[in-house]
Amino acid sequence: MPGERLTAEDRRRIAEGLAAGLAYAEIARRLGRSRSTVTREIARNGGPHGYRAARAQHATSWRARRRKRAPHADVPRTTNNRDVPTAREFEDQFVAMMVEGGMAPMTARVFAALFLSEGGSLTATELVQQLHVSPATISHAIKWLGQRGMVAREREARRMRYVVDVDVWYHTWLASARSIAIWADTARHGAGIFGTDTPTGDRLHTTSRFFELLAHDMGQAAEHWRQALSMRRRR
Repeated sequence: MPGERLTAEDRRRIAEGLAAGLAYAEIARRLGRSRSTVTREIARNGGPHGYRAARAQHATSWRARRRKRAPHADVPRTTNNRDVPTAREFEDQFVAMMVEGGMAPMTARVFAALFLSEGGSLTATELVQQLHVSPATISHAIKWLGQRGMVAREREARRMRYVVDVDVWYHTWLASARSIAIWADTARHGAGIFGTDTPTGDRLHTTSRFFELLAHDMGQAAEHWRQALSMRRRR
């Protein structure tokens, strides 16, 4: 086993060891691996408090695919004499997409930095250094993202680590569905006050029906994804 790549089961056991408060050396001993292997694995995938087995496995698979596609990543690749978009260009596209959806530009930059990082997590200091902004700016963006369940906070020694979970879109979608349900309830209440036989009441009644159907469909879509993701993790 020593010298071989870590498996999904190894990563699960590392996560369990960290949760149990085991030292790196003890985790390595139980796995039959070197301490340096375990230390490197944890450091590159969120640290002792941000390490998640599923996310680490996903990041490792992604890195392997990237190496396979681009063995010489430092050499610009071209297709039909056109440069393939770089990671930086893609990040700009990602930010633009989030801004188009209504997110503030700086908040979008913070979320993109977290989401596109290999471990799916960064500390406040790392975000400040990467984005060249003040800690207060990062804090403001993180507060907005945290309120919507898009980013979680994890204490790591004396610093805070911000994490984008692999289920971020599932939780965000559920939050949107709950918001839509509130719209439906409010419109239904208004229809009762004005009366559905009035133009205003009829308009509110139609609005409530629209949001009821939308919330129902969103809930079903979220459940379908949850089941699909659960099956994927069991493989």
